[in-house]
Amino acid sequence: MELIYAPMGPYQTNCYILKSEVGEIIIDPGMGAYEWVKSQVKNPLAILNTHGHFDHVWSNHALQTQYKIPLYCPKDDVFMLASDPYGLGIEPSTPDVEVDGDESFEIGGIKVQFWHFPGHTPGCSAIEIEGIFFSGDFVFANSIGRTDFPFSSPEDMKKSLLRFLQIQKDMPLYPGHGEASTVAREQYTVPQWIKML
Repeated sequence: MELIYAPMGPYQTNCYILKSEVGEIIIDPGMGAYEWVKSQVKNPLAILNTHGHFDHVWSNHALQTQYKIPLYCPKDDVFMLASDPYGLGIEPSTPDVEVDGDESFEIGGIKVQFWHFPGHTPGCSAIEIEGIFFSGDFVFANSIGRTDFPFSSPEDMKKSLLRFLQIQKDMPLYPGHGEASTVAREQYTVPQWIKML
């Protein structure tokens, strides 16, 4: 497996491509990601969204149209893909799979596990693939996702962070913005954020 990524758009949202012998899994194709993804993939298998914010899903529709591949999105955030709640002119996209909480899938022989961590958004999730933890906007290096947006919930975020502390294995952690970290390193910093919620 090979992992490549690039920060996209004005919010520098990390778009990830996980490459296997079978094909590629695309995670959070945000603003400006379409051309970059096209230049990097040969046999894309699926698009995965960690949550529904525009800067993570902007290129969903273009990639769906180009490659006719399934889109997976947490079901509690599907409304953001369809309705453009921030009025930014995003092209609507329709998930082929509405992920319900903690669900696992097999995509091209690769196990994909969604972990539901609401708070930043109602459907906010992390995605574990091959021992790699893609945390979206739930947890960053030395920080956590904001809870002052429409549809955010500080109380849900607190519960999610407490659950995050229960993860028993360390993994590389790749967030929606900024540099990579590890699960164990962020478990060390998370208690201070819980106290602030």
